[in-house]
Amino acid sequence: MGIPVLIMGESGSGKSASLRNFDADDLVIFNVASKPLPFRKKLNLIKKATYNVIAKELSKKQYKRYVIDDSQYLLAFDSFNRAKETGYAKFTDMAVRFQKMITFIIEGLPDDTIVYFLHHCEQTENGKIKAKTIGKMLDNQLTVEGLFSIVLLCQADGQSHSFITQSDGHTTCKSPMDMFDLEIDNDLKAVDERIREYYGLNEEETINEEDTGI
Repeated sequence: MGIPVLIMGESGSGKSASLRNFDADDLVIFNVASKPLPFRKKLNLIKKATYNVIAKELSKKQYKRYVIDDSQYLLAFDSFNRAKETGYAKFTDMAVRFQKMITFIIEGLPDDTIVYFLHHCEQTENGKIKAKTIGKMLDNQLTVEGLFSIVLLCQADGQSHSFITQSDGHTTCKSPMDMFDLEIDNDLKAVDERIREYYGLNEEETINEEDTGI
């Protein structure tokens, strides 16, 4: 089964910058908001990526790493497209669509495939930092972090950037025991290497194609 990984952070906290050490043939980046990367290196970008675009590309199973940059906009743009609809059913539909994408990653991709979700965060009324959604109506249907076993939080202090790998009670970040130190460099390539080492992933393994269901 594939591995979805959630990378949370505020704008400017280093989510996209963490891709800087990858090469173009390492991965595909689904650029949902079609914004430029914050460094000069040219990587393999698919701009204006929608659910359908992501589903089609993932189904090819050509890469071992994929990145969904600004994944919260999949929810936001879906909400904008359905803004004139009334009732609560549309929030369930939006939650299910996001969940189905993650389910396909887990159940439909090879074991050595990792999909990174670069996702904005927000602070709750109680001061807890969580993955950003489109509001309480969707939060009642979907807890984004609950779909991931690895949730890292980007942190910046004006001089350096890092990933926080475990919650201190005020965040929703988490990772398996002994996978990471509490705070690590925001180098997603190094994170990718560590995840593969931890799980003993075989990059040559492949499986038959199947419908994404997205």
